[in-house]
Amino acid sequence: MSMLRVGIIGTGKIYTGSHAPAWAANPDAQIVAVCDAHRPAAEAAAAQAGVARIYTDYKEMLETEELDAVDICTSNLYHSEIAIAALARGLHVFCEKPDAVNPEEAQRMADAAAQSGKVLMVMRNNRFSAASQFLKRYIDSGAMGEIYTGRAGWIRRRGIPGRGGWFTTKALSGGGPLIDLGVHMIDLAVWLMGNPQPVAVSGETYRKFADSTLSDSVDSRFGATREGGVFDVEDLATGMIRFDNGATLQLEFSWAANIEEGSKYVELRGTQAGCRLNNGELKLMTELERTLVDIVPRLSKQTESPHGLNIHHFVACALGREAPIFAPQDGVAMIKILTALYASAERGAEVRL
Repeated sequence: MSMLRVGIIGTGKIYTGSHAPAWAANPDAQIVAVCDAHRPAAEAAAAQAGVARIYTDYKEMLETEELDAVDICTSNLYHSEIAIAALARGLHVFCEKPDAVNPEEAQRMADAAAQSGKVLMVMRNNRFSAASQFLKRYIDSGAMGEIYTGRAGWIRRRGIPGRGGWFTTKALSGGGPLIDLGVHMIDLAVWLMGNPQPVAVSGETYRKFADSTLSDSVDSRFGATREGGVFDVEDLATGMIRFDNGATLQLEFSWAANIEEGSKYVELRGTQAGCRLNNGELKLMTELERTLVDIVPRLSKQTESPHGLNIHHFVACALGREAPIFAPQDGVAMIKILTALYASAERGAEVRL
């Protein structure tokens, strides 16, 4: 196989803004069919991609088209259902995060991938930024020593997406900013830490801005809003993860909170050095010649977005040219963490994994 024939399932803003440019730029992949339950959206995406084959039912597309892979950009609830169906037909699967809405579905996805022998990859774009790649090499070299604790978060002042639509409807999304934003920064932190195994979590969730329509973030434009729709998810979550090696990770994620400004960060503390990756800017904190110093690496500017680099990596893996940086069991572990954090918030007690 020299050219990956791809079917798109779901054509919302995450597809049009992040996925579509990557597919268009990849010389080894070609979109051959587009599916969206809302036909006008499918038609618009198909026109953009120069594709004539349009569907509103993904099952019909899987049965009709000769595909090698699918890209799933639907609401969270349907990720596992579609992925499993595609894997069963012998297709490679790329999927937007989160992997699934519960651990059981995530495990079913992983099992289907193992049975099919095909690549299952879920978006982990933050691993592909220049800063993250440099930091991973730096940590793996032993330069930070033992990483024993850290903090990870993605906090917005007013940036609730798709108010009243699927984003704020738990039955469709699985939750609020914890599952929406937490996937990104928890994954990045745990990956940088060397993938220690989580053994217990403690979490709390809050819903304080369900009636507020103020926005200061482009992120509030994600998802279709629905007047009088459902808002039964949290708008802020906090927590902590304990790992089998004794390390801990503090967490905070919000769509809305009374803070000075938004921030997307991972901060890790090691015995030889510390690091803070905040809104794409990396700083290392260590000591040289008995003097405390801060180091700001001069990284090459990326010409491709991390989303695009993640999709290009998927294509290379599907074509057998690279080994996957992401394993399906990473996704299972992630959804177990998120589910346990929600359970801890409900019970008001730590949950062991």
